[in-house]
Amino acid sequence: MARSGPLTGRQKAAILLISLDPELSAKIFQHLEEDDIEQLTMEIANLRQVDPKRRDEVLAEFSQLLQAHEYITLGGINYARQVLEAALGEEKAHEIIGRLTASLQVRPFDFARKTDPSQLANFIQNEHPQTIALILAYLDPNQAGIVLSSLPADKQVEVTQRLATMNHTLPEVLFEVEGVLEKKLANFVTQEYTEAGGLESVVEVLNRVDRGTERTIMEGLEELDAELADEIKKRMFMFEDLVTLDDRAVQLVLREVDNRELALALKMASSEVAQKIYRNMSKRAAEMLQEDLQYLGPVRLRDVEEAQQKIVNVVRRLEEAGEIIVARGGEEKMIV
Repeated sequence: MARSGPLTGRQKAAILLISLDPELSAKIFQHLEEDDIEQLTMEIANLRQVDPKRRDEVLAEFSQLLQAHEYITLGGINYARQVLEAALGEEKAHEIIGRLTASLQVRPFDFARKTDPSQLANFIQNEHPQTIALILAYLDPNQAGIVLSSLPADKQVEVTQRLATMNHTLPEVLFEVEGVLEKKLANFVTQEYTEAGGLESVVEVLNRVDRGTERTIMEGLEELDAELADEIKKRMFMFEDLVTLDDRAVQLVLREVDNRELALALKMASSEVAQKIYRNMSKRAAEMLQEDLQYLGPVRLRDVEEAQQKIVNVVRRLEEAGEIIVARGGEEKMIV
């Protein structure tokens, strides 16, 4: 293989495979996707000869990546980076960690994702909103939702705004924030930039916070940045959006909602939502629901919000299962 210049990842993989025992290479192929197998086979077929020096470089790089992966498994990214820096120097260690996190999709703040969300919230609640947003961007959405709900109302809004507008973060910043947080918890990167945050990240988080937190954040965002709030709303489904569902979808939702929960949810619902629900029930069932609502009496706001959130969760689950279609902002309705 008489090629000059840096090798591509596929070329390195081809050199590695032909350098290994054929039986071992065959076992590796068994774990690859069909497209990857075809592309690697073509790359191998195009190899005429391999420069021994380049082969040794590829094998050495593969060995380094395996070691780095083992270090990450043992103690996380920071541990791996410290060991590699001691063995190979800072520049080489940064290069290896960058390639490994890109290829294996290792995400920063792995230790934080293993921490109890309420405890994590206590550690970061006094941090700058930008720092909190960066941390939330790398947490599991369920965990991030709990942390966001635990923050003061004014900080919830600012953190959400910063999370929504976040795009790229320098690895140096990630490592610094990650290191500081890891030291605080005590017990508990791609090549040039790492992508995280953004509108979809915010929607994932807000879909998992409680109804009261969601309302506080959205109302605050409308005052702070109305355009951003509108963009987030377009990607979310909220209780008031029941009116946008077709009748079949509403009927499927109602089958999975307890009458007591439905009455609670309607306690503060708009007349449009109430009528949408009544129209998709039998006359007798609608009359019984109206009677339940009439005799419900005073209820706590929190109970109403929880009931509404349960119905929203049913909608989201049915949508994920492909049983109903939820039209998002700016989408045209599908006719099939």
